[in-house]
Order: sequence, then structure tokens, then C-alpha cells
Amino acid sequence: MPAQQKKIIFCIAGVLSFACALGTAAAIGTQLWVKGTILCKTGALLVNATGQELEKFIGKIQYGLFHGERVRQCGLGGRPFQFSFFPDLLKIIPASIHVSVILFCTVLIIFALVGAGFFMFNAFGSPYETLHGPVGLYLWSFIACSCGCLIMILFSSEVKIHHLSEKIANFKEGSFTFKTHSEQFANSFWIILVCSLVQFLNALLIRFAGFEFPFSKSKDSGTITGAVDLMY
Repeated sequence: MPAQQKKIIFCIAGVLSFACALGTAAAIGTQLWVKGTILCKTGALLVNATGQELEKFIGKIQYGLFHGERVRQCGLGGRPFQFSFFPDLLKIIPASIHVSVILFCTVLIIFALVGAGFFMFNAFGSPYETLHGPVGLYLWSFIACSCGCLIMILFSSEVKIHHLSEKIANFKEGSFTFKTHSEQFANSFWIILVCSLVQFLNALLIRFAGFEFPFSKSKDSGTITGAVDLMY
């Protein structure tokens, strides 16, 4: 492939990687990871609410990795509450999983920035055949993509398996019991998915630029060597 086309491909990959870092950083600070509705089970059972009456006992909840907001609805109008994961909710949430999600988000940002820098270096500089060159580009893209996948897996397990929304809704609730009525992942969660796909796309762009995947050359050379040995 001509050098000019390689330069364009690496520039595109660098811009995409930098956009991933910015997108992940923005996603961390928002409250748009999960949106849902919470049913005041105790209140609904007391009045035997059904149909439209049940809507008076359904509140809303949304949260991110650090902060969130819920509207407590128990038949007498909505009451909004702000909450923070640190340090308020640490005792009721799976803290190790939650902290791991934040750490992997940080690692994703770091390696997306590193990848962006090295893509630009390969586009305009004179890279070495080491971590400065295509091998490094594959490595940074692979690490960033893996971090994105781990973030989605860990956060999904925290929300769905450990019933995070329900635990938040019942935090410091003495006489009322709340149950998750509906929940779905919001924009920030899907930003992480997009970033993971972009990092995978970057790996394909490196291959499209004419650089073999790591270890593929060594396998080919090993096959050729074996064939030569058989000849003798």
C-alpha cells in the first residue's frame, strides 16, 4: 500500500482512538448508565392498586458510576432523592465489582490515548519494529477493546445479577419495600460498546494498512522451515 494511504489510515485510527478516550471520560461522569422504574410494593399492596392506580406507586431511577437520582413514589406524589455511591452505598453494593468497572474505564481511557499517540507517530514519524510500530498498535487496540468488554460484562452483572437498582431503591427505607419494575441500560453504557467496537475496527485498519497480525509471520516462517527440513 502506498505510504500516503497508510498515513491517512493511521490518522483516521488515531482520531477514532482519541474520540474513544473522550467518550469514555464523558460517560464516566454522567448519570446515564441505567434508567428504570421502581415499584413501591408495600404501598401498592396496602391499597390493592391495579391498572392506572398502580402508576401512582411507580417512581423513576437513573444512575451512573458515581451519582444517581431516584423519585420515590408511594401514592402521595413524587419525592426526588440524590444519592452517591461513595461512600453512601458502599455497604450495600458489590463494591469490588463497582470499583473494577471504574478502574477498567480508567485503563480504557489511558490506552485509547496511548493508541492515538502511537497511531499519529506511525503516520508522521519513523516507527521501529517494536512497540512503537504495528505490534504496539495491535497491543494498545487489543487492551482497550478488552477493557471495554470487561466493563460491559462487569457492570451488566452488577445491575442484573446483583439487582443494583433494587438495592439502591431500598437504601435506608424502613417501612416501605421497593421492587424493580423496569430497567434498561442508557446512553453511557452503549458509548462503552461503541468504543470497544471502534478499537476492534482500529485493529482491522492496521491489517488493512498492510501489517500482519502479531505472531502470524512467525507461524509462516516456522512452516517454511519445517518444509525445508523435510527436504533434507
